[in-house]
Amino acid sequence: MMRRPRSSTTCSLLAGAVGLLVAMLALSPVAAQSTGEKFARLPIRSDGPKSLDPAKGSTSYDNQVVCQIYETLLQYKYLVRPDSVTSYEDVSEPLLLAEMPKVSDEADGKQVWKFKLRDDVFFHDDACFPGGKGRKLATDDVFYSWKRLADPKYEYENYWLLQDTILGLDEFKEKFATRQPSKSEPNPPPPPPFDYAAPVEGFRKVSDTEFEVILKKSVVRFGWVISMFQTSIVAREAVEKYGDTLGKHPVGTGPFILKNESDWKPGQNMILHRNPNYRTELYPSEATPKEQEQGLLASAGQKLPLLDRIELTFYTPDPVMWQDFQDRKIALVQVPAEYFEKAFVKRTKRLTKEYSDNGIQAEAVPLLDFIFRGFNMEDPILGGYDEKRTKIRQAISLAVDLDEHNDTFYNGINVVYDGPIPPPLDGFPKNGKAPNSFRGPNLRKARELLAEAGYPEGRGLPEIEYYTSKGSNQAEQTQAEIRQLARIGIRLNPKMVDFSELIEAINQKKAQMFGFAWGSDYPDPENNLALFYSRNKAPGANHYNYDRPEFDKLYEQIIVMKPGPERTRIIEQMRDMVIADVPFVGSMARTRFYLAHPFLKNFKPSEDFYNWFKYLDVDASAPR
Repeated sequence: MMRRPRSSTTCSLLAGAVGLLVAMLALSPVAAQSTGEKFARLPIRSDGPKSLDPAKGSTSYDNQVVCQIYETLLQYKYLVRPDSVTSYEDVSEPLLLAEMPKVSDEADGKQVWKFKLRDDVFFHDDACFPGGKGRKLATDDVFYSWKRLADPKYEYENYWLLQDTILGLDEFKEKFATRQPSKSEPNPPPPPPFDYAAPVEGFRKVSDTEFEVILKKSVVRFGWVISMFQTSIVAREAVEKYGDTLGKHPVGTGPFILKNESDWKPGQNMILHRNPNYRTELYPSEATPKEQEQGLLASAGQKLPLLDRIELTFYTPDPVMWQDFQDRKIALVQVPAEYFEKAFVKRTKRLTKEYSDNGIQAEAVPLLDFIFRGFNMEDPILGGYDEKRTKIRQAISLAVDLDEHNDTFYNGINVVYDGPIPPPLDGFPKNGKAPNSFRGPNLRKARELLAEAGYPEGRGLPEIEYYTSKGSNQAEQTQAEIRQLARIGIRLNPKMVDFSELIEAINQKKAQMFGFAWGSDYPDPENNLALFYSRNKAPGANHYNYDRPEFDKLYEQIIVMKPGPERTRIIEQMRDMVIADVPFVGSMARTRFYLAHPFLKNFKPSEDFYNWFKYLDVDASAPR
């Protein structure tokens, strides 16, 4: 156990401390060995998921929980992390599938994907099934789950993942969509009831375990999308039984289950138990020499999951999370920036002697990260593409000092760059600087632009409502932004809310200006550029409601192009178009530093995927 200073040496306080220590050890995952049940307490740095329904999930916090319960056709390999990735095949492997999909290009430009499901996958036991016994996964479940994304009931929040991809799916969606009033049809008739039995041309069933999906064209991202938690497979029986409460009563095929609704205390914690009927899936036996030296193959061949349960604690204030790690109440932690120098030597990024002597494990995880301050491009004051409002956004961007943010709040570790494409993806600008950059600080130019927009020294410009989440050091960062913008006469009115409330405000287009980070769903710049495709407007991934027809045309080109010089040229053109319009102020990319106690085994964190909890184990013999 890590040593902590005592504040007193009196007998009474020492006795109390001993009692507290015993209580802490009782909470420790290591202490659980005496009960014959292994578990780990793990943190989530937010108020938790907003829903456990894959069709409604959109954040990394939803992802961290949903993918423990539900599963996708493919998954990322746990111990294979190549430096260079050009295709989903470089890092993916079957999860619900018996083998990798077979892909063929047709003469008419269409693309056929042939899938074969495993025949040993069963849904969790649940009252939605006859006799409470989970049934076998089948082809119809895949089609049903993906059709749900086209159901207006779910507000198309994740439809952007399949949009303009599967033959006939867009037409299926539009058949049941509400038509907007127009001059020729001021009172359009209501749409027919959504019919999951209605056919989709691109869904072709061969048998209960074999099916084909026909793409209208070769969409490069499709291989990545079928690993994303939003395309997880759900059971129709569960959706029909639980309806709007499915998000609190998940029924998947995954390694963990939510036994009782009481196991989820929103905003506080959640307990997930091992799925007792989980099929035989084994810990991987493939790893690099470095990972072998770290002991990451010690569990090779063992049946997953390795833990009997995981206990997730939701943290909004980082100090509480950090202290709980010191007290061994949680097995691992993402190191908050303000505590970095307590654990690491800043110059070398190596663990301090105290931490290394106590056997603490450390992992640096570079993120495909896009930290930004966004604008609602439909806002009457800040949005739009006319010269006046564009200059307001450009002035704001030039007033913000990202280098100060990096040094003050991130220990100077972040990569500061222009545009929405993080390193090392194709389209990341050389040295992080784009030719048409509006990155600050340049207060002289910012004041000039603000005056040209009709607001000299900010006079006449209304106060800007700025939404951001509570927790971490967001309050301090927001104060820095208020101070930086005040230098050119712009006033911010901060709205510090829970992350789930932040996303809701953005989805409903209520947030005038907002700040958070986007982690790329997969390592292709197309994913980041999709954030600006007009058909992905909120509640889709285009949180800015950016709408440029010329950008859309270029985006529709790159989604069918394989990596190469011509695709790179178009990607850079799109990047520079977005930079000029300034729908956001940015950008920064983090390296996340993780720590874990010595009792946690198979520790190899990732933020490219989150279903790695099933590989974790605990060791009762590790030093305390």
